Amino acid sequence: MTRHTDCEIAHAAQRFEQLADAPDPEAVDIGDLRAATASQTVQADEARLRETVETARSQGRSWNQIAVALGVSRQAARQRFADNVRT
Repeated sequence: MTRHTDCEIAHAAQRFEQLADAPDPEAVDIGDLRAATASQTVQADEARLRETVETARSQGRSWNQIAVALGVSRQAARQRFADNVRT
């Protein structure tokens, strides 16, 4: 059995007190981390949208049909995706 010095025991007790007094994880503001997660979600959604538009174009869909599905003008759809989509 390993014996600890009084100093080690005091240090462990102090560390325990610090941990016990730490704020509740539920109460800690993590809004900035949620924003980072939201940013990652937006990036993933944008990638899926580009992929969907590329698939639609490869299947012969017109820019007008894609624009209607996106709720934008044909010109806006084409300007946004034409450089990223292989047709």
